[in-house]
Amino acid sequence: MSAPILSIIVLAVMFLLATVLPINMGALAFVGAFVLGALFLGMDTKEILAQFPGGLFLTLVGVTYLFAIAQGNGTIDLLIRKAVKLVDNRIALIPWVMFTITAVITAVGALGPAAVAIMAPIGLGFAARYKINPLMMGMLIVHGAQAGGFSPIAVYGVIVNGLIADTGFDFSPTALFLSSFIFNTAIAVVLYFVLGGKALAGSRVAHFAESVSEARMGASVGSRAAGVDFKGAGSGTYGPRDPAGDGPSSSASDRVTFPQIATVIGLVVLAVVALGFKVDVGFVSITIAVVLALVSPQAQKGAVNKISWSTVLLICGMLTFVGVLEEAGTITYVSDGVAQMGMPMLAALMICYIGAVVSAFASSTAILAALIPLAIPFLDSGAVSAVGVVCALAVASTIVDVSPFSTNGALVLANAPEGINPDRFYKQILAYGGIVVVAGPPLAWLALVVPGWL
Repeated sequence: MSAPILSIIVLAVMFLLATVLPINMGALAFVGAFVLGALFLGMDTKEILAQFPGGLFLTLVGVTYLFAIAQGNGTIDLLIRKAVKLVDNRIALIPWVMFTITAVITAVGALGPAAVAIMAPIGLGFAARYKINPLMMGMLIVHGAQAGGFSPIAVYGVIVNGLIADTGFDFSPTALFLSSFIFNTAIAVVLYFVLGGKALAGSRVAHFAESVSEARMGASVGSRAAGVDFKGAGSGTYGPRDPAGDGPSSSASDRVTFPQIATVIGLVVLAVVALGFKVDVGFVSITIAVVLALVSPQAQKGAVNKISWSTVLLICGMLTFVGVLEEAGTITYVSDGVAQMGMPMLAALMICYIGAVVSAFASSTAILAALIPLAIPFLDSGAVSAVGVVCALAVASTIVDVSPFSTNGALVLANAPEGINPDRFYKQILAYGGIVVVAGPPLAWLALVVPGWL
């Protein structure tokens, strides 16, 4: 059996085991890289470890540490309260406040499931209190996370842009970000009107700060009662926390503290320095996080424990395995096979469907790390737009995170407030997830690949 075929079998077995069993796929990937590289390719351990993505490791640790501090010192709740006041407490605009803040949180570096874990308890508790459709609120939060998820300094964006940079293709990080942002925003607009958003016009919120606190408390209790633990499975590996127990953020006070001001300034500095001056996101984010920790040592207590270590393991393991795949010649083998089909446009659609279907049950991050290197080489023929295919694959593989089997969808389900029938809510999310899995890939393909404008 040739090395490329063997490596594909190993990859398939890894996905199967990670889907069926509660085992972190990153750990499986490290084992796969070692077994494939050392036993079948004759690589020594130094050559295998050379594939480890050290820069991405620092980025993951830095941004998740920074946002753990931001959550702990109440900055996230501060942003929510200010945004609600900005829209004059109009209930019809609150779902869009949740969408926008979730998008901003992921766009400046937070992991999508981390942002959903923060926002879902607030949004769904608020939906129950003010008669907003909980499916609309929950899905707008998830789509908000995906809308911001491919910014050049976001985790998804850093992964995809880094993988493509290694191939030498001319690619636009801005096109990737805008493709995901516009696609998810368009879906959110449709959901908003289909699920009753227009009927909310004219209503206003009273005492929103108290509503935030009660929403956090109520959803937190519901999550604990359900005994839900999503870490290690689904489209992410960032399980739900007890939002009511995250320190100062559980306080609904309107008082703005110095650590909160410093955190907002730090997030702005991160965006300006990383994007404007092209300084490494990992070093900038961890530097800002350490400065904030020095400013307020008490507020950062426990922040290191909130770093998404399971996600770090997942991504670093998968990218190490992908490096071994390249050494095995798997990338070239697959690209040659696809090129021989003679239908690159159809092949692009197939890749989008594979990414969507697998990602609905497994890790979106792992899918992107595995499929993008396999998809890029055959685009060298010039028959289809490389930028368009990558953007379509990125969108198709992440919009399905609304599935109740993914971490984001499961977080929405777990945070359903009292008064919501959990079985009915599950079926609603499942039905919507099924629609997205079926319709999402061809829509992304039609919008981003077929026209050839990217």
